[in-house]
Amino acid sequence: MKSSSEGGVRRLVQLKAAPIRRSLFRKYFLAFFAAVIVPLAISGIGDAWFGYRDQRAMLSALLRVEATSAAGKIQSFLDGIKDQLGWTVQQSWTQDEEQHRLDALRVMRRVPAIVSITLVDDVGVERLHVSRIDLNRMEGGSDRSGDPAVVGVRSNGTWFGPVTFRDGSEPFMTMAMAGNRKAGGIVVAEINLKLVWRVVSEIRVGSSGRAFVLDQTGRLIAHPDISKVLQGTDEKTAAALTRLRDEIAAAGGKATTARNADNEPVVTAMAPIPNLGWTVFVEQGQAEAFAPLYASLWRTGGLLLAAAAFASALAYWLAKRMTGPIRLLKEGTEKIGAGQFEHRIDIATGDEFERLADRFNEMAQELALSRDRSERIARLKRFLAPQVAELVEKSGDESVLAGQRAEVVAVFCDLRGFTAFSAHTEPEEIMQVLREYYEALGAIITCYEATLTNFAADGLMVLVNAPVPCADPALRAVEMAIDMQHAIQRLIAEWRLRGHAIGFGIGLAMGWATVGRIGYEARVDYTAIGHVVNLASRLCSSADDQQILVDHAVAQSVRGKISLVALGPRQLKGFDEQIPAYELGTGSARSDAMPSG
Repeated sequence: MKSSSEGGVRRLVQLKAAPIRRSLFRKYFLAFFAAVIVPLAISGIGDAWFGYRDQRAMLSALLRVEATSAAGKIQSFLDGIKDQLGWTVQQSWTQDEEQHRLDALRVMRRVPAIVSITLVDDVGVERLHVSRIDLNRMEGGSDRSGDPAVVGVRSNGTWFGPVTFRDGSEPFMTMAMAGNRKAGGIVVAEINLKLVWRVVSEIRVGSSGRAFVLDQTGRLIAHPDISKVLQGTDEKTAAALTRLRDEIAAAGGKATTARNADNEPVVTAMAPIPNLGWTVFVEQGQAEAFAPLYASLWRTGGLLLAAAAFASALAYWLAKRMTGPIRLLKEGTEKIGAGQFEHRIDIATGDEFERLADRFNEMAQELALSRDRSERIARLKRFLAPQVAELVEKSGDESVLAGQRAEVVAVFCDLRGFTAFSAHTEPEEIMQVLREYYEALGAIITCYEATLTNFAADGLMVLVNAPVPCADPALRAVEMAIDMQHAIQRLIAEWRLRGHAIGFGIGLAMGWATVGRIGYEARVDYTAIGHVVNLASRLCSSADDQQILVDHAVAQSVRGKISLVALGPRQLKGFDEQIPAYELGTGSARSDAMPSG
């Protein structure tokens, strides 16, 4: 769809310009200039003089509010982390150490910005270390009494380390604090300061206004353009920013005009973050900041009254010439905007209005073609791989989607233990797990050009060899299942680190089924009906974690190409006779079996 729209735009640009018999610019420019622009400009100069001080005061207040708000958000962010960390040093180390570990894990779950927590007892020995990215340690035993964080806490009660950048990208800072009692020890936490960058990036004062944060040494630690932070702050820039901070402080916190690090004229205000020694700056370009003053030059005053009669008569005559085409353009664009692409705007003025109407008509024709094509592709992509949908759309033949008998490989998969997991997990975490799950499977299904017929909760049904036939469908389905198992097992390893007991099983069966579109006019799906679908579903239900179970037909088709283990006959729900089942070797070790869920 995108390529079609771009092609339409290119064709519109390349069309030969229609000749203009009378230039709209020549007809109206001199009249508007003489009647309106000159008197408004003279009047605006007077208005600008009276409005300058008011604008300067209002701008100073606005910038100070933004800086104070940002400083407050950053301070609240760190205070919230400090309050949460206080729970980890409430109890003395003479009590159950497992409780300390649970407290640390609970705090990390509540505060995603905390990357790691290290607990040090009252003599400076590390007792516990939990981390999102490193290995956890119990009873580390290392002497941390000389650590700057521990020394700083013993001197001041709370210690904030310098800002560092891990892997040259994300900012981090170490925070340490002691408990209310000496026996509670000291907690040292590494904090991801991405929220500080987000707070700074969200500040908008006009279109050019921005905010940034300096530390005590004048180093830039947060800026909407992260590259400026990563490049570091040279001594000259640091000195200039420190001098600017001192000037604003000397002016009582009022905004001041200066040149920023890029040597651009700006208006700047600041707000300190006392506990950290940081300073939040908010600046706006002088050109934009004083734009209202420039606009005031256009105000009309006493001289406008003298020119009112002449300007009114001229404007009335010009308005009559312009009202008709403008009304037609307005009505036409409203109809085209509402989706009536067959509407045509009929204007024959011989100037820019006629040319604009012609372009709107050509655009409507292109949009109609693009809409029809996008609707067809959207319908197909609901159940076909994108490349298959494109193939069917380009050929213009949707007969392959009609109901027919076909030999297909049905693939079912779902998560083991999902019901228990969803019953004890927050909805947001469930949606995150499902999002990761479907993204991993969707990429593999698309790669193998399989057909996703439906999915519900954690279960998926996929068809191979329908509606578009493929060579050796059983082998393709088996290889797809193996890739799916490997991809999800990698996710499962991550989920289990987050405390989720989830597994993944797959079932495959090959045979004849009735395939085709099913539904009603407003909603159509592509699906398969038959014994092979039920068999694949039951094999999936019978599969344990990391298992891929296949029926006899699939096993016979891939024998000698894929390693198989015969499991013997199984009694499957809904089948009177026992069904022979086989397990595929995926090349990975078996994990503890999970219940079907």
